Amino acid sequence: MIRRRIKQEVDLAISRQAAVALLGPRQVGKTTLALEVAASRPSVYLDLENPTDRAKLAEPELFLAQHEDKLVILDEIHRAPDLFMVLRGVIDKGRRAGRRTGRFLMLGSAAIELMRQSETLAGRIAFVEMGPLDTLETANQPTETLWLRGGFPDSFLADDDSLSMALRRDFIRTYLERDVPMFGPRIPAETLGRFWTMLAHSQGGLLNASKFAANLGVSAPTVTSYLGLLADLLLVRRLPPYHRNVGKRLVKSPKTYVRDSGLLHALLGIADVDALLGHPVVGASWEGMVIENLIASAPVGTQAYFYRTAAGAEIDLVLDLGGRHGVWVVEIKRSPAQGLQKGNHHAITDIAPKRSFLAHGGTDRFPLTRETEAIGLLELAGELAALS
Repeated sequence: MIRRRIKQEVDLAISRQAAVALLGPRQVGKTTLALEVAASRPSVYLDLENPTDRAKLAEPELFLAQHEDKLVILDEIHRAPDLFMVLRGVIDKGRRAGRRTGRFLMLGSAAIELMRQSETLAGRIAFVEMGPLDTLETANQPTETLWLRGGFPDSFLADDDSLSMALRRDFIRTYLERDVPMFGPRIPAETLGRFWTMLAHSQGGLLNASKFAANLGVSAPTVTSYLGLLADLLLVRRLPPYHRNVGKRLVKSPKTYVRDSGLLHALLGIADVDALLGHPVVGASWEGMVIENLIASAPVGTQAYFYRTAAGAEIDLVLDLGGRHGVWVVEIKRSPAQGLQKGNHHAITDIAPKRSFLAHGGTDRFPLTRETEAIGLLELAGELAALS
């Protein structure tokens, strides 16, 4: 089993709050991690998709009172939205009795939906997002494996590329046939599947809702709602433009990425590394994979953006780390030999970051300019993780 770095953050959240919500896509390893957390303390686990476990909460106050000295793990918590008001009362009663932390760990696969349901727990709950495996967790494996197969554990650890591809296709089908009706009942699964594939073809592009709408035969607001659902399910990232303290004409639309490179390749039918290297999406695929890994490695609270002006200044990733760490900018290339372009230099001048990098797929580290270093993805991810 690959040890997940996020466990430390989950443990810290449990130690400071009564309730913790662990958010992440299906099959990313939330249940496995929760059971690992449970093994270190008195706990009880309930899968709310299991009718037997749901029946135990027919009288939730009575059941939870029997386990008030344990960490109660509630998997698929969105299945029981009425439970949140009960949890508020249980938490407040426990606080009065001196039990202020470590009461509930809730697992969910839809970020916004779970946050909306948990509004009644404001001030009583911490949120932790768990993504797929990242480059720091898989450092003993070739980067190409993580890039091709993505970071969902079953896909990454599959015996061969064909099995990995089959698992990812099953994953996509499950989301479209099961989760879409659950969280977006008015969205035809076939239509959303087409939209998801269109996003894959335009990986790393600026969102053009009108163009997508014309191709799908729907309205631009409908496209926006489709995108919102996929983002809510933590499958697509909307990367906003950076605009702080820059007096330039800036691009206003977000860039969109299929967050897991393995799902991107499954949507596009890319089965192996040779096919990937010959595909037009190869550059955008690498860019998205690096962005996800660097965001996953950065300290909690880091804000991520891209930068582009109407005059052509651009940089792939702007990380606002806050505090003394300031702003770091990252241009992304598969090879350091590709270097920086004129627009990159202009963007670095505009932003005036604390640190500037060209992130690549190798291991070499060297100065490109007085301001910018070329650095491998793994080493840069490690530097960001060390700031936490």
